[in-house]
Amino acid sequence: MSDEPRPTSSGIGRVLIAVYAILALASLGRSGYQIATKFDEAPLAYSLSALAAVVYVLATVALIARGAAWFRVAVVAIGFELAGVLIVGTLSIVDPVLFPDDTVWSQFGRGYAFIPLVLPILGLLWLRRVARARSADAAGSSEAAA
Repeated sequence: MSDEPRPTSSGIGRVLIAVYAILALASLGRSGYQIATKFDEAPLAYSLSALAAVVYVLATVALIARGAAWFRVAVVAIGFELAGVLIVGTLSIVDPVLFPDDTVWSQFGRGYAFIPLVLPILGLLWLRRVARARSADAAGSSEAAA
């Protein structure tokens, strides 16, 4: 029996991985440019964009990799991403002075067509589905062995 009968990179997981990879590249490029050229204008915003980029890279890798440990990394990274989008999104609307320039997560990802808000929700739903399928497969395997 395999450690991961249903990989996170199958089915709709492939689409999630592609979107995470694109978002990782976009946010890495944007934050890298902002930090290199105008960090003093909005250090918090640009640092948060860099953090978002790291989270997107980690989530992409974790969704591609196999194994229980990587599955947990994916859950934590995507959960952190959702919390970041909700916190930064709310703060950027309630107190815009905190963010003189946009981050990836500002206004719930408005600058990225709200993909940063929708993506972690879809990602967590997908991971839950994969976990349930694994549980069902494990239960079926134990019944067959008995």
